[in-house]
Amino acid sequence: MNLDPADQQLALELDRAHVFHSWSAQATLKPMVIAGGLGSTVWDFEGNEFLDFSSQLVNTNIGHQHPAVVAAIKEQADVLTTVAPAHANLTRGKAAQRILARAGNTFSKVFFTNGGADANENAIRMARLYTGRDKVLSHYRSYHGNTGAAIVATGDWRRVPNEYARGHVHFFGPFAYRSEFWSASVEEESARALHHLRRVIQAEGPTSIAAILIETIPGTAGVLVPPPGYLAGVRALADEYGIVLIFDEVMAGFGRTGSWFAFQALAEQEGGLVEPDLISFAKGVNSGYVPAGGVIISPAIADIFDDNVFPGGLTYSGHPLAMASIVGTLDAMEDEGIVDNAAHIGRDLLEPGLAALAAKYPIIGEVRGVGVFWALDLVSDPETRAPLSAGGVGALKAALLARGLLPFTADNRLHVVPPCVVTDAEVERALAIYDEAFGAVGDVD
Repeated sequence: MNLDPADQQLALELDRAHVFHSWSAQATLKPMVIAGGLGSTVWDFEGNEFLDFSSQLVNTNIGHQHPAVVAAIKEQADVLTTVAPAHANLTRGKAAQRILARAGNTFSKVFFTNGGADANENAIRMARLYTGRDKVLSHYRSYHGNTGAAIVATGDWRRVPNEYARGHVHFFGPFAYRSEFWSASVEEESARALHHLRRVIQAEGPTSIAAILIETIPGTAGVLVPPPGYLAGVRALADEYGIVLIFDEVMAGFGRTGSWFAFQALAEQEGGLVEPDLISFAKGVNSGYVPAGGVIISPAIADIFDDNVFPGGLTYSGHPLAMASIVGTLDAMEDEGIVDNAAHIGRDLLEPGLAALAAKYPIIGEVRGVGVFWALDLVSDPETRAPLSAGGVGALKAALLARGLLPFTADNRLHVVPPCVVTDAEVERALAIYDEAFGAVGDVD
């Protein structure tokens, strides 16, 4: 690493002078400077290293600077750096082929976008055109992106100042730890959440509803692994009322859950594979090395556009550099057993390790997750489950950074989301850091 400490201050000065940050009031920002990264580690210009247990925005599944992905991008840059989406391109075709091979043989086409938000935009558009209906149902605890329909489909606070798109209705999904349904068990939570959804469908008018759009495992909302039977129940309701089912796997897809897709990881608990009609993806498909996303389309929906024009497109749809990074990523993940590693890390290290922390520190109200996709629900009172204050979460975050771990926090939660390539030794080190940090902050609120 050839690092000049003076570049640390220069990077911060240029950022604060010229860069407008998302989801932020600008005046008080002091963003962390990242100079480089490798695998599960990042560093600043002063040489301080951090275990990246945020995976940035839960997207560097293959880790930082994976040589196979970097090489694939460089090789494509020497051949063709850009091409209009109307043309056929070999790398784009290979990327689609590899994605479909992992999604399963019930899907036939891929529409490429530039990221997750416009993947959800186009999935919604396809559902509306396919059904001739308008409304889209989605969870309150959700995030689907920051564009017109995607942000209104989002359920959290970011929707409220942006509600300009039409035809969106929200409902509560299952969350047994903080149940909206006064449930006493996960089975009861699943049944009552499904009853709630049925009543929302009936009250809104089934023939007006184009799609149910849900994150298979809601991510930013808290890694809310659905209780057994919930996904199968949603699929049954969609079939009963002729509604398109869209799984948003932007965060949960491509290894994050220890399977290629989250709906595959949950197949055993659902009593079989529960497949949607459309899958939106981005992030993990190439770990964000080049912006890319897309919609994986079932034949029933793809086929209607054989003779009908699909009224949508993007200049950079299937951009060659992005497609090369997808091919490089998916091939490397397959060859190196990276998805299996994520499953092992979750099952053998994170699940027992985080459970031990929860048993030790009352501030941890609940641990939930799968693969390398976990969240700790932090509380000020384990009996009432009152959420930990922003100040308490901030103190914990500072304690983790001071010990060399880059965390992901949201509301009263600490998300434990390392890259899928994380090693056993790195996880053991991270668990020790979490232990130290929780010990340092105590039962703060």
